[in-house]
Amino acid sequence: MLLIEDDEGDAFLVGELLAEANASVDLQVARSLTEAQSRIAGVDCILLDLGLPDAQGLDGLRRVLTMAGRSAVCVLTGRQDEHLGVDAVAEGAQDYLVKGQVDGVLLTRALRYAVERKRADENALRLREAELRQAESARLERGLLPQPLLRDTKQAAVHMFYRPGRSRGLIGGDFYDVVQTAEGHLQLIVGDVCGHGVDEAALGVELRVAWRALVVAGVPDDEILPALEQVLISERRLPEIFTTVAAIKLDLDGNRATVRLAGHPQPLLLAGGEVKPIPAPNGLLLGVSPRPVRSFDIEFPSDDWSILMYTDGLIEGHVGQGTERLDVSGLCRLLAEPPATDIPLAELPPWLVGRAEELNGGALADDVAMLLISRGRGR
Repeated sequence: MLLIEDDEGDAFLVGELLAEANASVDLQVARSLTEAQSRIAGVDCILLDLGLPDAQGLDGLRRVLTMAGRSAVCVLTGRQDEHLGVDAVAEGAQDYLVKGQVDGVLLTRALRYAVERKRADENALRLREAELRQAESARLERGLLPQPLLRDTKQAAVHMFYRPGRSRGLIGGDFYDVVQTAEGHLQLIVGDVCGHGVDEAALGVELRVAWRALVVAGVPDDEILPALEQVLISERRLPEIFTTVAAIKLDLDGNRATVRLAGHPQPLLLAGGEVKPIPAPNGLLLGVSPRPVRSFDIEFPSDDWSILMYTDGLIEGHVGQGTERLDVSGLCRLLAEPPATDIPLAELPPWLVGRAEELNGGALADDVAMLLISRGRGR
């Protein structure tokens, strides 16, 4: 404890009171604020007289509070002014004591309480700051999640699902987007930046925004993914960071689609009561060795179908206690059998994550993003 007191008799009395109460206090004395500045480091509690040679009243208290740091501050003065005590506590002092009205036990207790009160205040402040940062981060991340650019949703329904793998995050390295380029024509993408930290989340947002800009600008389909790869290479923080992508161009009027895969799991086609992977050739990961991604055209057998696009976080969970993973084949089995066949399409993505976690015996470790595009009855 640091006592800032210019009266030697009062300083001696404080020492006697503490000794009388057998208080385990290492007492230091400074006779002015100037002297106190060199001794304040590492002090748990400051006991301040409001009448000093170089500071008087609340002005002295304010100066002590500015240099106190994590130290508790108690005012000990001969002024029996209740209003001054209230003002001192309002300024930030932990307590206000009057000379001659405290004994050793009361003084010791007041000092202990002041220290604990200061610690509690600091903990509450840190907690509040953490909550504010988390809330601000959540608002930012919500703003970064895509709003599909759709003008007409009568021909097809789009259901989206997103859950990051990192704790308390709202976005991860996975990304998705939907853009309607003309009546009856949709462009869709699902991608996965390796890793699921904040850096990968930021890169995923950059890639999604870049993809949307390329699509809206009318860049030819064969040039979109190579351009996206250039963005990835220029923006990634490490050269080993790569991205997988599944991109689909839907022609609803012609009831057909063009699929492009760059190291990404095959989308699933739900039609005629069956679930099958779309057999599109899988190109190289983006960011490894730039090369064109081959396209694959598919015609739908009827006007009732759905396409499920997803990231590998959904299928990398284990099945049971062994090393077997759900994989694409297991996901097809889940979708082809009850109760999946009876679940409304809008509820199917979260249900799939729930079932994958049941089979995994716990939460999935990686980010999960899904797009479910449906036409007609959707199956």
